[in-house]
Amino acid sequence: MSDDIIIAPSILASDFGNLSAEIAAVDRAGADWIHLDVMDGHFVPNLTFGPPIIAAVRGASKKVFDAHLMVSNPDALLENYAGAGADIITVHAEACDHLDRTLGRIRELGCKAGVSLNPHTPPQCLDYVLDRLDLILVMTVNPGFGGQSFIPAMVDKIALIKDMIGDREIIIEVDGGITPETAPSVVAAGATALVAGSAIFKGDGEAGYAENITAIRTACQ
Repeated sequence: MSDDIIIAPSILASDFGNLSAEIAAVDRAGADWIHLDVMDGHFVPNLTFGPPIIAAVRGASKKVFDAHLMVSNPDALLENYAGAGADIITVHAEACDHLDRTLGRIRELGCKAGVSLNPHTPPQCLDYVLDRLDLILVMTVNPGFGGQSFIPAMVDKIALIKDMIGDREIIIEVDGGITPETAPSVVAAGATALVAGSAIFKGDGEAGYAENITAIRTACQ
């Protein structure tokens, strides 16, 4: 099972002073995707980076750039993130007044379309957009900061989403508190993509990142 799991290190936990080098290192260490936590200081209390930074580091890796937009005005920014090199653009259901239209626009821009749900948001809000989706991102912490503790109640939510999806080819991604200890339960519930920040970007550079990625994969066997 671990061979099918996508590991998406969140560069939020990396050394921003050496961002391109960090992305290249975690790529070589075994990352499948590069996860980009975009925060606007409004929808969430933190502020991170935008399209110019993503465009600047795009050349550091050929892996999938997985952009998670924790912003209050995603519709105004979709073209910018697609143009910067994002392969997947995930918006928050809570921030989209016209979610169906937003998802359609993401696909028109040539990107895969994802929706993220905060811990309190019921998955039933996706009932009528499932056929527009390539990915559902379940937040297993409250968004805004790295290093938070995993919320166990989200495991049941992941299992419910797995049932909702049925035979559709939609990836279930999980973000928040993912470690070798928490990863097995979310994978057992149906998750196939794991975002991890603090659990990967620790230790002795590339060698440490490789050990940390391997530890998460091994735990999911």
